[in-house]
Amino acid sequence: MSRKSSPHPSASPKPRPRHVCQICGQSKANMLPASTIRPAILAEIVKERPDFTESSYICTDDLNQFRFKYVEDIMLSEKGELSELDQEVLQSLQRNELLSSNPEEEMDRTRTRGERLADLIADFGGSWKFIILFGAFIFVWILVNTLLLIFKPFDPYPFILLNLMLSLLAAIQAPIIMMSQNRQEDKDRARAENDYKVNLKAELEIRHLHEKLDHLISNQWERLLDIQQLQVDLMTEIMSARSGKTGK
Repeated sequence: MSRKSSPHPSASPKPRPRHVCQICGQSKANMLPASTIRPAILAEIVKERPDFTESSYICTDDLNQFRFKYVEDIMLSEKGELSELDQEVLQSLQRNELLSSNPEEEMDRTRTRGERLADLIADFGGSWKFIILFGAFIFVWILVNTLLLIFKPFDPYPFILLNLMLSLLAAIQAPIIMMSQNRQEDKDRARAENDYKVNLKAELEIRHLHEKLDHLISNQWERLLDIQQLQVDLMTEIMSARSGKTGK
């Protein structure tokens, strides 16, 4: 008879220890030990919470808050006062939002009928098509009043009616072109503000990356030194063991 092997009870895996955030006092999944935090951010945390030690843990939400405070302190120390654009960049950095946008498309979507008409008139008035058509109109006007209607011209020389029409056209066209130019200046200003915000956020992100790299490199050197020291200890033990055997 074949013996039936009794099934061994499967060992239940040990539950992973749940760490508690030292700041908010909650136990979350995304917890980080204090040893992995950069020294500058760690100093910012200790400044507000002196009970935060190297054995403490912090959640990523609270860590982002301290990162935001650290960046804000840096900008305040460099500029002295934060503008609305700086505040917007800091808030987007805290929420991990994108700042790149096309302000021209946004302004074009909100144009009124008068602004669209002003842009069309300004585009047409600053083109060769307008110059050629207007020159042809003046030439025909002068030709009609000098050669075709010699005896009864409706606008004889010196063409007072034509001068009046030209003056009215210039008086109406000038403010319309200025309206379009003002809108173009608004577009340029919005584009410059957007470029400033994107460049400022990129500078802050690059500064964070440099600090992270410096921290990782320093930790890596410490680990390499620990490994090297462990190897030296093992080599010493092996050499002492061999010397003991040869002595016998």
